[in-house]
Amino acid sequence: MTATRSRRRRYIAPLIALGAVLLAAHSSRSDEPDPSALAPPLSSAAPSVSDELPQVQVTAAEPRYVAPTRRDRIGRIWAPVLINDQGPFRLVLDTGASHSGVIARVAEALRIPLDQSPPVILRGVTGSAEVPTIRVDSLTVGDLTLRPVILPIVTDALGGAEGVLGTEGLDDKRIYIDFRHDLIRITRSHGERAAGDFVTIPVLRSKLGLLMFKASVGGVPVKAIFDTGGQATIGNLAMRNAMRRHERGLAQPERVIGVTTDEQTGESYATPPIEFGSVRIEGARVTYGEMRIFGHWNLTEEPVLLIGMDAIGMLDTVIIDYRRHELQIRMRSG
Repeated sequence: MTATRSRRRRYIAPLIALGAVLLAAHSSRSDEPDPSALAPPLSSAAPSVSDELPQVQVTAAEPRYVAPTRRDRIGRIWAPVLINDQGPFRLVLDTGASHSGVIARVAEALRIPLDQSPPVILRGVTGSAEVPTIRVDSLTVGDLTLRPVILPIVTDALGGAEGVLGTEGLDDKRIYIDFRHDLIRITRSHGERAAGDFVTIPVLRSKLGLLMFKASVGGVPVKAIFDTGGQATIGNLAMRNAMRRHERGLAQPERVIGVTTDEQTGESYATPPIEFGSVRIEGARVTYGEMRIFGHWNLTEEPVLLIGMDAIGMLDTVIIDYRRHELQIRMRSG
């Protein structure tokens, strides 16, 4: 993480937040089959998703902390977070964010002015912007406690959430996400191995905290990033070029809106199966575009896929064990 200083302002490491990545909403037909369930495994075959998910925008708060992906709504993972022992505030868990942030309403609830801490550069998928910050004494969720913390003020466009919970402090933690039972737990990892009904995916954590692993799409090797903060699954232009021979149907134009509210355009295509480990996702769509974040990450030369909540939210249970450097995934049955 880098920092740039000037005489009058101090810029701390940028927040790389994918939590507010939205696609412009498309209408969905009421007679479409519900694709929110993954088919049970047949012998050793992995479950698959056979129906296409419409790209929809989360616009309203929900009373749950863990919402699965359904035909008419992309799921979310919200963490109940105490800030200065107040709250809990509901923050979007974002494995693509290097730092946490909150909306201005949280600062108001905490009675912290926005002009007492230096601004920062907020960097999102589609652009960057200078934003104010607040300094808090503590941020606590489960076994994770950070003291003190500088929190950037992010736009209030997070589908009812009150901010973003990034990856700082998670090096020795285990995150348990149960979509079926609306449950999230953040605990200290004790190196637990996956249960017998889970699939284990080894991951490499990059210098920016990204969870990266090998995957393939229609037989094309790709570098995949597990992105709980993004609604959509997004590919870079290198992946788009590699997938040209696998195009299915006509492209749909998309507007991608980042956490800074900057917009970029992309094209969405139905895609061949996305496979990693024994997990196989069929019938998905990938939006391709020259998103600015790929350049910041230096991920423009090889095919890269950000797997978003349109796919992640169709699972039954996801465990992210940062100490073991692995994902432990249980598929949704029936």
